[in-house]
Amino acid sequence: MKINVLFFGMVHDLAGFDREQVEVPEGERLADLRRRYELRFPRLGELAGSLLTAVNQEIVEPSVVLHEGDEVAFMPPVSGGAGDDFFRLTRDPIVTSDLIRQLQTPEDGAVVVFEGVVRNHSRGRKTLFLEYEAYEPLAVRKMEEIGREVREKLPIDRLGMIHRLGRLEIGETSVVIVVTSAHRAPAFEACRHAIDRLKQIVPIWKKEHFEDGAVWAEGEGQTDILMEARK
Repeated sequence: MKINVLFFGMVHDLAGFDREQVEVPEGERLADLRRRYELRFPRLGELAGSLLTAVNQEIVEPSVVLHEGDEVAFMPPVSGGAGDDFFRLTRDPIVTSDLIRQLQTPEDGAVVVFEGVVRNHSRGRKTLFLEYEAYEPLAVRKMEEIGREVREKLPIDRLGMIHRLGRLEIGETSVVIVVTSAHRAPAFEACRHAIDRLKQIVPIWKKEHFEDGAVWAEGEGQTDILMEARK
């Protein structure tokens, strides 16, 4: 049977390509497929304790049996609503003011915005630019999950979350979260919760480019995603 395999972040670099279709025997488990790739690309074995895997856009246990046409994704740990809410990925520059106008209504007494911006340094090194990559269908689903979490916890009106992919220059906006509410306290708390959870569970990875090379930033959410896989 044939399955489709995707590679993201540093796993993409180690394999040397981002996707392929492979033939596997009936009854193949996810763990079996992973061993095949570790034999083919020995450096993947070095990620044994942190490599995440998804089947058809869901994080699953290695014992899962694969089926014809399944989509399997190998991923490093992530770097770290209602009808009017939005959850998006984009490769275009983000215009925060446009997002605010889209969400704000006359009933709102507070609009709280978090805007993540590309800085020119990281861990004592000069950053030239960043690249962001995502497992896009799963990333959007996880962003929607965060929206549901926020609405269960806090009395907000609207929530918008957008993350940019591809190459970003110094000073450009990488992520924006907008929360509107009748009162400021839940808006502030919701915005903080949303960005913290995005860093923990949304499969988006950041590659930092320096004058002497590039490195994938370590993710914050490995434990969270692994725990979700065991539920």
